[in-house]
Amino acid sequence: MKLILKIITSALAVIGLSYLLGGITVTSFSAAIWVAIVLGLLRAIVRPILIVLTFPITILTLGLFLFVINAIIVFMASSMVDGFYVNGLFTAIIFSLLLTLTQSFMYKIIEEDNYKNY
Repeated sequence: MKLILKIITSALAVIGLSYLLGGITVTSFSAAIWVAIVLGLLRAIVRPILIVLTFPITILTLGLFLFVINAIIVFMASSMVDGFYVNGLFTAIIFSLLLTLTQSFMYKIIEEDNYKNY
């Protein structure tokens, strides 16, 4: 149940950020749900591999290259999901940053609601 709620909140965040940022296009709510699922899978599987492969660059840039890795993940999701389009690297970096912040806030609310039920 909690996983479905997180996917739905992530999809809502994707739709909200697409309205906020000009270079992000989401054509439907089902596309946003697929974006949330694909981003979750890519962050779980591909992101750790990219971090290990680019570790020297990440050290040299004092961790700032992780923003580029997140943008690459967003571009990969854009190429996998029909109805989700990203225009530009800077837009992808801002989108990934704002999505992470929004998800952290929303997931914190979900976790607090679960603790209140017990």
